[in-house]
Amino acid sequence: MEPTTNPQIKRAVEALRNGGVIAYPTEAVFGLGCDPLEADAVERVLELKQRDASKGLILIASDMDQLLPFMGKLSSEVLGKLEASWPGPVTWVVPVAAHVSPRLTGGRSSLAVRVTAHPVAAALCEACGMALVSTSANRSGQAPARTGLMVRTQLGEAVDCIVPGAVGGLSKPTEIREALTGKILRAG
Repeated sequence: MEPTTNPQIKRAVEALRNGGVIAYPTEAVFGLGCDPLEADAVERVLELKQRDASKGLILIASDMDQLLPFMGKLSSEVLGKLEASWPGPVTWVVPVAAHVSPRLTGGRSSLAVRVTAHPVAAALCEACGMALVSTSANRSGQAPARTGLMVRTQLGEAVDCIVPGAVGGLSKPTEIREALTGKILRAG
């Protein structure tokens, strides 16, 4: 079903456009997300997770164009490296554009980004026409939710919309690499 006609995707997009927080399946776990430009929604994500803001957040997208406004200047070689791994389960830490909120970066000069290969997560980004915040849908210190029911059990009614679907085949969260050096920061 096309993302714009899928009723669950439409409901999630409406929640996002109203400043809401949603949960959705990703490559390994359910993600908790919002519009990265909505400061109140980003704050809600951090509060729901009980996450220290200094840890920063990941942005996912359906294509690199949705991430470019958040990224600082990168060489064509580095951009090629990112494009070669996407869509796919590799998150890259890149220099961040000057206007990006420290709530997304954890106060760093870098930001974690990924073009997702998960069909539901990609459909959400495509239907919204933008990148989304993506962090595991659980309270800090608890096991990441792998089903919509687990999201509801851990986070209750605080999530505005849970998009149904199965998580991808990864047993661990996506690999995270530093874009400028290629260094693995978290093995996948």
